[in-house]
Amino acid sequence: MLVAFSVSPMGESESVGRAVAECVRIVAESGLPHETNAMFTNIEGEWDEVMAVVRACVERAGEVAPRVSVTMKIDHRPGVEDQLHQKVETVRRHLADD
Repeated sequence: MLVAFSVSPMGESESVGRAVAECVRIVAESGLPHETNAMFTNIEGEWDEVMAVVRACVERAGEVAPRVSVTMKIDHRPGVEDQLHQKVETVRRHLADD
């Protein structure tokens, strides 16, 4: 399963960088394949383990803010692995063909 998610603490201050960094640390410590970009963190693994990481991030953000907003997109394809990289490689191959 591949998940793109964003956790946004609300009501703390305009800058959410510290809380977001704590969430990225949780993802990294999970040991699951992941990438973080300017707007989302992508993480790959089994349903329960990925959801446990997302939950831990929400709970951590909730420690510093009275409200937490979560945006999440899920690509659930049982039995398919390394989609974190394979999806990007597929697009690159198509671009190279053009």
